[in-house]
Amino acid sequence: MTINIKGELIDLSQPKIMGILNLTPDSFYDGGKFNAEDQALMQTEKMISEGAYFIDLGACSTQPGAEEISEEEEKKRLFTILEKLIESFPKQFFSIDTYRSAIAEGCLNRGAVMINDISGGQFDDKMMGIVGKNNVPYVLMHLLGTPKDMQENPNYDNVVQEVLYYFSEKIQQAYRNGINDVIIDPGFGFGKTLEHNYELMNHLDLFQSLELPLLVGISRKSMIYKKLGVTANKALNGTTVLNTIALSKGANILRVHDVKQAKECIELLQALR
Repeated sequence: MTINIKGELIDLSQPKIMGILNLTPDSFYDGGKFNAEDQALMQTEKMISEGAYFIDLGACSTQPGAEEISEEEEKKRLFTILEKLIESFPKQFFSIDTYRSAIAEGCLNRGAVMINDISGGQFDDKMMGIVGKNNVPYVLMHLLGTPKDMQENPNYDNVVQEVLYYFSEKIQQAYRNGINDVIIDPGFGFGKTLEHNYELMNHLDLFQSLELPLLVGISRKSMIYKKLGVTANKALNGTTVLNTIALSKGANILRVHDVKQAKECIELLQALR
């Protein structure tokens, strides 16, 4: 299984790590830690040295209850730091976590090579067209509602079937917009109860029927720390356990805060195989 980035075929049969770089003051775990240029550079260098294949930059918090920031504020937080990162790490693959097409286009023009859209094009009907025009991979995530209200009362008759059906429709929409490389993300924690999240994890292998790369992002999320009765700061061990399970069920990309530990998961499972 491969994706094409700038003419280079990336083999995802050996799972890859996407390191999270939040350029926000209010993200649930690391808000405010890396939103200055020097801090962002240091954290990026650290994640690359530990084995991050992709770095995913986000400048608009999408945690439950998050207020939407303006497009101008998102540009202000993101563009200058992205330019500096690309200048400092020219061979690194940078992904952009945004649901706005203008932000996506601006970042792609500056050298980003992937778009990670939590809304799957629901929040901006120009997004898929921009991604298709630029011929870059697109992370297509499932979300019910919006970040502000998604956890108020998420309801499904069968969460696994409904998420699979969502993807079957959205993948075809992506193809119609000229997107050649679609990566699917079930959206753990985005419009799902704890029970919904674990139902999805338990049946994660069913998503292989879509025959597309699968990204899993459960790093330090509330599905872990609330279940264990701890905080996000103490959820690394639980994250490692669920990352291991996700890999065993076919995950191709792990999106994480803690690159070293995720890399060890991949290496040990590869050794067993």
